[in-house]
Amino acid sequence: MERRDIIKSLTILPFAGSLLPLESIMAGPKGPLVTGPNIYQSIGVEPVINCVGTYTIIGGSLERPEVVQAMHDASGFFVQYDELAFGVGQRLANITGAEWGMVSAGCAAGMKHVTAACVTGGNPEKLVRIPDLTGFEKTEVVIPRNARNAYDHSIRNIGVKIVTVNTPEELGKALNSRTAMIYLMANNDLLPDQPFSLESVAAMAKPLNIPILVDAAAEDLTIPNVHLQRGATIVAYSGGKAICGPQCAGLLIGKKDILMSAWQASSPHHGAGRDNKVGKEEMLGMLAAVEAWVKRDHVEKMNTWHTYLGTISKRLSTISGVKAEIREPRGLSNHSPSLVITWDAEKLNITGQDVAENLAVNKPRIAVHSSYKDEAGNTSITISSGQMQPGNDKVVADRIFGVLSVSYPKPKEMTPPVANIVGRWDVDIEFFSSKSQHTFFVEEQDGNWIQGAHKGDFTTRDMAGILDGDQIKLSSAERQIADNVPFLFYGTVAGDKMTGQIYMGEYITAKFTAARHSQKGPRRSLRVPKGQPLSS
Repeated sequence: MERRDIIKSLTILPFAGSLLPLESIMAGPKGPLVTGPNIYQSIGVEPVINCVGTYTIIGGSLERPEVVQAMHDASGFFVQYDELAFGVGQRLANITGAEWGMVSAGCAAGMKHVTAACVTGGNPEKLVRIPDLTGFEKTEVVIPRNARNAYDHSIRNIGVKIVTVNTPEELGKALNSRTAMIYLMANNDLLPDQPFSLESVAAMAKPLNIPILVDAAAEDLTIPNVHLQRGATIVAYSGGKAICGPQCAGLLIGKKDILMSAWQASSPHHGAGRDNKVGKEEMLGMLAAVEAWVKRDHVEKMNTWHTYLGTISKRLSTISGVKAEIREPRGLSNHSPSLVITWDAEKLNITGQDVAENLAVNKPRIAVHSSYKDEAGNTSITISSGQMQPGNDKVVADRIFGVLSVSYPKPKEMTPPVANIVGRWDVDIEFFSSKSQHTFFVEEQDGNWIQGAHKGDFTTRDMAGILDGDQIKLSSAERQIADNVPFLFYGTVAGDKMTGQIYMGEYITAKFTAARHSQKGPRRSLRVPKGQPLSS
């Protein structure tokens, strides 16, 4: 799965995986922390079997034993951090063949440090002024539109101007003396109908001495590095994804001069990057992960993952109408096979989303990808094996078999709506620590189906939903070039009032109340002037 696919899933996974348990967790811990196999359960948190991939929201990947050992050993000593960074940097260079290496506090933090390096050139007098770039020579970062994503906040945090381009011609015109850096997502150019290739971008950037940062967060580490070979200046990886290093570490490899400036912009040095602290334990843990990566038998690893999927597929083969197909990975990102389990939603009376939610909220909890229904009425869940652990396959097979082998009644027809809610509604929203006033414009009610608009704090966007009896559900989303904030209002309609909750995906929840807008203007006659005003 590519990083863009992960971004799209961010608003889906938390709903099935954490919305319902959140209510009980926020009620308070169950008791004191108890170390051991049930450490999470001791505070009321139930672990999840990972069948989706390296999502940070459920822990990324599990650290390799070598990583755990290195971090434990590193924790018992004091060390001078610059000396440690230089030692780790040289060793990473020796292993990867790059000029230099650096460990950051995650991939996004690494992207932030590299941006700071490209803006400051290693000049600390500039570093301490970020994000005020007044007087700086380098203040712009160029990003192709198809590479814009939620993670480029880490670049924007430096205070640079983002120049978004759509074509190679626009890219050529955008590059100038103010360009600090070009940012690309790994293998973006390998997707259909993508106008940019790393080689073509490098051909434009190199004569102007403009660095190229490639975001390869969830990719397998390649040695020699394919992106550096194709023209990248720096490549950024997540430590807690494919490499199975510390979850709160990132790996940067590439040109030494830029990475030295990036390290200068990282903790323990004061400035814009001081808040992205990477500890001595993570630094040596990340190095241990890279050392283990080059020794690991990746063929055997892939065979094990196929075995997991085979166990699940065989278990489900006896369920009439259920099909399972193994799909091989594409590209280097989340490079593991997956099992797509498909059935006719109307025959089984259950959708992939229903199954995913059942698996996510009932013990043993399992995170899977899901789809609703395609045009033919087929629905599915997808099992990604890359983060499954020994024994998970049998548990997952039994759980899915148990869910799909049950006879479900046909979904109930919706109840006639209790009210006509067409009109304007004043909406009060209570977030965790603030309040806002929004507006619903319900323009059409066709039976249970609602269409309209939702005016938020900054924009007005389309809104759609249903009114099932007195149960209201309304959906909209605040979409920007690199961000998406979903709003799913759900609650009760009573007369001219609505009350309920708002589900906001990764941004958790809020509360809302709405009242039908009742303000009426004064009744007065209107006259049209017969000429232009003589004063103003």
